[in-house]
Amino acid sequence: MITSTSSALPVASLSILDLLAMKKRGEKISCLTAYDASFSHLIDQAGIDVMLVGDSLGMVVQGKKTTVPVTVDEIIYHTQCVVNARQRAFIIADLPFLSYTSKEQAIDNAARLMQQAGCQMVKLEGAHVETIQYLVDFGVPVCGHLGLLPQSINQLGRYIVQGKTKTDADRIIDEAKRIEQAGASLLVLECVPAGLADEITSSLSIPVIGIGAGIACDGQILVLYDMLGISIGKRPQFSKNFMQLATDISDAIKQFRQAVKQQTFPTSKHSY
Repeated sequence: MITSTSSALPVASLSILDLLAMKKRGEKISCLTAYDASFSHLIDQAGIDVMLVGDSLGMVVQGKKTTVPVTVDEIIYHTQCVVNARQRAFIIADLPFLSYTSKEQAIDNAARLMQQAGCQMVKLEGAHVETIQYLVDFGVPVCGHLGLLPQSINQLGRYIVQGKTKTDADRIIDEAKRIEQAGASLLVLECVPAGLADEITSSLSIPVIGIGAGIACDGQILVLYDMLGISIGKRPQFSKNFMQLATDISDAIKQFRQAVKQQTFPTSKHSY
């Protein structure tokens, strides 16, 4: 008699094709930031679709005032931690402030994030379409980011809603279309009016992930520490403390996933 001692087959990690298929069938994409192995494991086990190793770690992990000081080396370290503990979730890593000032610099840093850290996609802020196209041409999956751009906080002066005037809204719509045309596979919209996000989401073929951008986006992302109510300082209006009615952290993450999938979050209270 032959017996098998092999364990179950490993769970396959999601790909960008899976996220695109979710958009096409109308299934909302659940996303959270992650910065270490322990939280990565909990998030993954809860069934969250996407984990972003964001430069928000500078504020919620390191206690800095903005995301600006975060370095590529720090993103690599935290991405490695997250990748080590995940099985299913799709992993995106931020290209931090001034790490993509040229196409050559962008591809060097993207290579480090993918080869050394193990992410599946890199995210950069702004309509840098030539850089996006250059990365895509060399096989790097790219996530764009429009609306409020935290890396530009010293230029903006404060964190405020973007796209409220027709001129600004038209600019963001145009930038979103050009980012898609450049080959980006995903787009994050942060702190824009819900109506504008709806228009952009319906006009693009790639998934649009919202944060403070209303219910119509293809998915929702929150900073993990915000939705657990443990961030330093005031929680953003667009976020929600899912720990308030949860039995533990795992339950809070599952409640967030369910709220996104069932389209009960965000509400008008969490939108602009």
